Order: sequence, then C-alpha cells, then structure tokens
Amino acid sequence: MPRTRRIARPIRRLRSPGEPARGAQEQLDAALTVPPDPGAAAFFDVDNTMLQGASIYWFARGLAARRYLSAGDLVRFALGQLRFRVVATEHRGHMDLARQSALAFVAGWRVSDMERLAEEIYDELIAERIWSGTRALAQQHLDAGQPVWLVTAAPVELGRVIANRLGLTGAIGTVAEVADGVYTGALDGDLMHGPAKADAITKLAAAEGLDLSRCSAYSDSINDLPMLNTVGQAVAVNPDSALRREARARGWQVRDFRSVRKAAKVGIPATLATGAAAGAIITAMALRRRWRAPERRQTPARSR
Repeated sequence: MPRTRRIARPIRRLRSPGEPARGAQEQLDAALTVPPDPGAAAFFDVDNTMLQGASIYWFARGLAARRYLSAGDLVRFALGQLRFRVVATEHRGHMDLARQSALAFVAGWRVSDMERLAEEIYDELIAERIWSGTRALAQQHLDAGQPVWLVTAAPVELGRVIANRLGLTGAIGTVAEVADGVYTGALDGDLMHGPAKADAITKLAAAEGLDLSRCSAYSDSINDLPMLNTVGQAVAVNPDSALRREARARGWQVRDFRSVRKAAKVGIPATLATGAAAGAIITAMALRRRWRAPERRQTPARSR
C-alpha cells in the first residue's frame, strides 16, 4: 500500500481573544490618528465631556468646603444648575433666568480671588475627574500641531485654569462683567450655551485663520448641536441619549469612556445622575454640619 505524502503547511498563528485582524487593527490605528493640519483646531465641551460631572458644581463644592458658601447655598446652586441643564435649552424665559443668575454669586468678588480659588479647587476636586480618554483625544490634536480650546458655560476663569492645567491652548467660557477688578454679578455678553458656543468658535476661527470645515468638536450634550454642526468633524463623547441618536443618524464618531454599567444607563440624562449624586453629597454635608460647632462663615474680601 503506497504511503501518503504529507505536505508541509505554514503554521497559522491563532489570534488571542479580542485581538483584531491585522486589517482591522490598521483601520483602527488610522481612525485614531489626527493628521497634521495647521489650519485646523479642536473644540472640547467640558462638563461630562472633558470631566465627570459639572465643573461649576465642583467649584461650588470647593467654595462650600472653605465656607464661602453655606450648605443651603450649595443646595440652591446645585438645583439651579440642574434645572438649567435639563430645561434651559432654547426656551427664552429659561435662558433669561439662567443668564441673570449664572454668576450672581460672585458679585463683589475680586477677579484675583476667583482665579486663586479656581486653581486650588481644580487641584483638589477636578483634576481626578478628568476623563483620561478625552484627554488623550485632545493630546492627539496637540501632537498634530492643532490648537485645542475648551468651550464651556462655566466662568471663563475656571475654563482657563482647566485648560492651563491640561496644557491646552485656551478656553472660551461665560464672561462676567468686571469693574475695577471686581465682579458686578452681571454677564458681559451671552451665557456660553447652545448657539453662543457656535458663534464663539466661528469668531475665533475668523480671528485665528482657521478653516472650520477642517476643525473638530467634541461634546456629550444635544444642547451643543449648534457647535457640532459648525465644524467638519463632530464627535459625541459620553453622549446623552438624544446626542447618541443624532450621532448614529449622521454617522458621527462616538467615544464613550464611562464604565459598562454607566454606559448601559445612557437613556438617563447625565445631568439627572449628577443631580442625584449632588443631592446625596449635599445631604451628608448638611447632616454633618448640624453636629459641628458653628464656625464663622468666610467671605471673599471685597474691594473698598
């Protein structure tokens, strides 16, 4: 009986579980690479996009810890911020109310106090809440020679501190009126929200010679749709349910850096989750204060 001749075949390496095929890996690498383009820039929303939660809430919490705000002030502040993010979209009355109260709490403060406190509170409360994934996206644009700007409804001073700490180009934010180095409590211009963000980056692009069709914008909220529509590359980061649907309909990239458990709850607005957590923290602080001896409440120095 003739012997069967065996034909040597090259050994085929098996991929480990979760390892993409070479072609898919190359496509993934290409998708995550930002090409050099000096005429482009990237614009990042802050709250729930660059950091977990609302920057202005963490700032207010830091003020409360220093007794610049009482527990009751913090409760009212948190509820006001929650209402603004949930219902103050394009309704004129809601926006007027938000505009009037946005920075009223800093009336009489020196600008230098605001900047100093923003730096301290960033280091204590905000730094650890920066999304590493979003930070990496911003770094890709920086490495490609593109300026990276934060665009936030928070006070511009707080936005600048965050941008400086992260090594970004700068920040666009809500500007408070200042007289003799002291905040009046009124706004200088519009609240940096919704269409105002689109207007702001359009003006910046004109001043810096940027081509918005080659720029990118990142946000978690459907409220930032005007800004996302203004650029050529829109990316939904940790998106709320409405923005996720919009991104799918338009073929936009989606980046979700939340845990699997949190991402599964994407149908619940992130603002409500933030408000619930804020309520728990505020309640704990209020109960603790009841059992402590009353201390003299601090207030920032006012100009004379």
